Amino acid sequence: MRTWISAIALLAAMPAMAQTGGDAVTVHGDKPGAKYDRRLFGQFAEHLGTGIYGGLYVGTDSKIPNIKGFRRDVIDALKAIKVPVIRWPGGCFADEYHWREGIGPKAKRPVKVNTNWGGVTEDNAVGTNEFMDFTEVVGAEPYVSGNVGTAAPSEMAEWIEYMTSPTKSTIANQRRANGRDKPWNLPMFGIGNELWGCGGDMLPEYAADVTRRYATFLKVPAGQKLMKIASGANSADYNWTDVMMRKAGDKIDGIGVHYYTVPGPWEKKGAATGFDEESWARTLSKTLKMEELLTEHGKIMDKYDPAKRVSLLVDEWGTWYDVEPGTNPGFLYQQNSLRDAMVAALNFNIFARHADRVRGANIAQMVNVLQAMLLTDGAKMVKTPTYWAFDLYKDYQDATVLPVDVQSRWYNKDQWTMRAVSASAVRGTDGVVHVGLVNVDPNQAASVTVKLDGVSGTQVTGKLLTGDKMDAHNDFAAPDAIKPVAFTGATLAAGTLTVQVPAKAIVMLDIK
Repeated sequence: MRTWISAIALLAAMPAMAQTGGDAVTVHGDKPGAKYDRRLFGQFAEHLGTGIYGGLYVGTDSKIPNIKGFRRDVIDALKAIKVPVIRWPGGCFADEYHWREGIGPKAKRPVKVNTNWGGVTEDNAVGTNEFMDFTEVVGAEPYVSGNVGTAAPSEMAEWIEYMTSPTKSTIANQRRANGRDKPWNLPMFGIGNELWGCGGDMLPEYAADVTRRYATFLKVPAGQKLMKIASGANSADYNWTDVMMRKAGDKIDGIGVHYYTVPGPWEKKGAATGFDEESWARTLSKTLKMEELLTEHGKIMDKYDPAKRVSLLVDEWGTWYDVEPGTNPGFLYQQNSLRDAMVAALNFNIFARHADRVRGANIAQMVNVLQAMLLTDGAKMVKTPTYWAFDLYKDYQDATVLPVDVQSRWYNKDQWTMRAVSASAVRGTDGVVHVGLVNVDPNQAASVTVKLDGVSGTQVTGKLLTGDKMDAHNDFAAPDAIKPVAFTGATLAAGTLTVQVPAKAIVMLDIK
């Protein structure tokens, strides 16, 4: 049934293939670039709505199959796309979170109010031990966000000791008493979140001073490496990055930037489904602003760090629409369509062009919140089109970027104009060359010639993600309405690919 539905979507796109735009891509396999860091496929799980409770965690006594209380179906789905890193516990939640309230016997953990998201109670059932165990089960690294807004540096330092210390200190023994003898691996730690906003409403100069202070006390045992990550800018606040790098750049290993693709004004962002072509074009055009942001923030970082020691991390990104009708506005629950998959693929292509500096990203969010990988309802789970975009690109993890040149016709709708074709390429760790192509035009196919310089290969295979409508999506009644299918629209001859990319489609080609 799943294959039949997907085939219908493919056939619906086929008539447009006869139209040609004369698009051209050159892959420079002879000029390898930076590593496409696996952390660029990172996830974000905040205590928000049903992102944690119900989405990830159902408890050990649930009838829903689980591992240590975490949904087995979610774990299996995340492992299948090789999720490399998970950021937790926020987000805005992080700067009101006190880690000691989330350890020890669950019945004794305090019940708090989540003041940022819905005003609901938080029983702290998922705390440090639970989250760190979950990342190990998934096979992901933890990226823990510390509390700068409402906690002292000592609280953050003691949290790191609790997680990482192999000694017999009182705090390390407290971890053992809570069921974990061996220290966890903690490779990434955030020094607060959005210090310019919900993390303390700080000015950049003050935030940089605070970052220097807190970073001083973040210590791990000898032989371990902790990446200290500063709270970065809101979108195009380039002054924030300048001040943070100038005043605290020598104390940090990474700095974030947050950018959400919001189609309309904040008060009426637009619906996740049921939109028209103008909204399609507006959304995709706005997500392309990521290129400008990474370029400009990167230039500022180059002034203070020409060796590119400090990583730029897009540790919150994705689409943000109006919530689904009838749901709690504070839960940020939205559907996820082909348009969102296009947003993800476009960003993966952009990240490739900045891989020398941009070494991590965390989509917001993993389950049931904003641009989610997965949606759950009781025992049911759905893989969204965004999940399938991550699946298509998963072999980019730790691959070597191959620079590409793209010549493309323009696609426009009303005032929104962009290149119809986006592309990126990598040489995987197994030697296979992967070429990702995106055709944003919802009406016209693209005939793309891909010249392979310095790439030797005799065969090409591929996968295609598209749908019969711009808002094609999966729901609990039709969980497989849109998913990748085998793609046979590419031929390889004399070092050149000829590819017929359907309208509104993502194609991933593997060249061996």
